[in-house]
Amino acid sequence: MTLDIASTVARFARVRPTAPAATLGLRVVSFAELDDGGNRAARAFATLGVGAGDIVGWWAAPSLRALDGFLGAGRIGAIFAPLNPALPPAELAGVLDYVAPRLLVTDLDHLDEAEQVARERELPLAVIDADGTVPGADLDALCARLAAAPLDVPVDDTAPHILYLTSGSTGRPKGALVSHRASWLRSAAGGGTFGRAMRGRGGLVTGFPLFHYGGWHYVMEAWQNGRAIHLVHRADPVELLTAVERWRASAFYAIPAVWERVLDATDVPADLGSLLHADTGTSRVSPTLLERIRTRVPRATTTVLYGTTEAGSMARLHDAHAHLDSHPGSVGLATPPGVLWTAEDGEIRVASPTLMTGYLDRPEETARVLVDGVYHSGDVGELDEDGYLTITGRVSELIRSGGETVWPTEVEAALRGLPGCADYAVVGVPDDRWGEVICLAVLAGGDGAPPPDVETVRRMLDGRLARHKHPRLVVGVPEIPRTAATGQVQRRVLVARIGQQRLEGAR
Repeated sequence: MTLDIASTVARFARVRPTAPAATLGLRVVSFAELDDGGNRAARAFATLGVGAGDIVGWWAAPSLRALDGFLGAGRIGAIFAPLNPALPPAELAGVLDYVAPRLLVTDLDHLDEAEQVARERELPLAVIDADGTVPGADLDALCARLAAAPLDVPVDDTAPHILYLTSGSTGRPKGALVSHRASWLRSAAGGGTFGRAMRGRGGLVTGFPLFHYGGWHYVMEAWQNGRAIHLVHRADPVELLTAVERWRASAFYAIPAVWERVLDATDVPADLGSLLHADTGTSRVSPTLLERIRTRVPRATTTVLYGTTEAGSMARLHDAHAHLDSHPGSVGLATPPGVLWTAEDGEIRVASPTLMTGYLDRPEETARVLVDGVYHSGDVGELDEDGYLTITGRVSELIRSGGETVWPTEVEAALRGLPGCADYAVVGVPDDRWGEVICLAVLAGGDGAPPPDVETVRRMLDGRLARHKHPRLVVGVPEIPRTAATGQVQRRVLVARIGQQRLEGAR
């Protein structure tokens, strides 16, 4: 028996063929339809020359067709690479040069840009939701002509089946390769959010996008529990609340910042009485937010999750409401089957069969985080005598904001030529909603011109960087602290100074 998600879907297609497997808006697909769609996509990819170990790049707006592509790639041993549909063309080009997919799939909304970058790289192109003649292959039309019967292709469940892009230590993208087996173990009962079978008869709503590990994790976890995954076009409170009420969902997961927006949407009178799981995590979670969740959804338990793309869930605090007094601020106990500990310098380390295979074509960076089968997280934490973990900081300078990781030098490079400043640096400052927010520290120029405001900075970055990499805060500082020898920004010193400056300003 192989441990792969495609087999899980095929099993539920046999035992619960008409049960809903996924929704987006008002569209619904059953497990049987999803299984057929995955088989047709597998045959289509094979027809287009994709084979075992090849990468399928998927650059398109949120669509249920992405689920077919995900399953289809896995069923022929290919690697599915979901790409952020908001990537500007320049970033997309760099990503494609790195990932080197065998095929790029896009939609009509992204067709012009995709066609150009594909043509420049002689990269085969396929199009979904096409409305007639399009460059490349019409993937929908091709799938419709092919049989829905499964292909007889053996799949090695230790081989990678998906590639998640994360930020590298120099701003270069890193593609975390995760095997079938690791994904299965991450999302199976005991390894996922719920710790055991999901309660209730409804499905799961998540605000994570499908280019993010979190999005695909909850897709797979819903299917492992035989439930529907209820997707949204964006993490908008109205759309999320509507999905919970419309589908009578049993579970809802959102990062703290999205939960804050949902709870602030008091003008949306949605019925959340079906929820039995109201979960959050990926960054620090304030006791105030936990209390607000409990007040809004009193029937639900709340699990706080701590994990990474590279390792999956590393710790979880089940029913966090019960731990508000005994373990305040903790992210809980190690997630089975992983073993978690802290090194002498406080770095959190994990040994688990759920670890990624490595970063695509990044051997040095892989070697830094995977050492003898142990994942070095870069986070610093403390374990109490009961084994509960509290995160206290980061070893590296990588900014982690709302579940996304951003390297400050990448943002700084995109801001070259920023008017109104003699010097500047980008850091992450602590924030209860986002974990960290991206902050631009500015030393004003000597010409008397005022430093730029947030909107000016964000407008400058439009088209250069994805919006989750844009600063949310601009702070004027008297100096940018740098090392004498190399001129490198002393980011920890700068963060401390910004914190003190904001504290004094609040008095």
